[in-house]
Amino acid sequence: QVQLVESGGGLVQTGDSLRLSCAASGRTFSMFDMGWFRQAPGKEREFVAGITWRGGSTYYADSVKGRFTISRDSAKNTGYLQMNSLKPEDTAVYYCAAKLEPIYRFSPRTDERNFGSWGQGTQVTVSS
Repeated sequence: QVQLVESGGGLVQTGDSLRLSCAASGRTFSMFDMGWFRQAPGKEREFVAGITWRGGSTYYADSVKGRFTISRDSAKNTGYLQMNSLKPEDTAVYYCAAKLEPIYRFSPRTDERNFGSWGQGTQVTVSS
């Protein structure tokens, strides 16, 4: 298993930036794909961004493409989500997640059921 702890959330204004961090422990960080998800009040949790451990390929939800950047620092066992040009609709609890199995059992790969470990979440609030 792997334990994940998010940090970096907060209250910002429209157009501001935030960087979320996800500290991993319990397993070699570089050996699993990582994703960021978010859940807004009254809505289902949705995929935001993902990064593969082989080659570091990244993929994003259309709603954040061009504004958010996912990355990882294996030496620090930490993943990041850089969020720029924030909008009120980005307000949500943000979760990082790890895909522990070698394959994606569910399609599409952004399906949260592919991710077996989750952090506790960090709140991001964007005021207008």
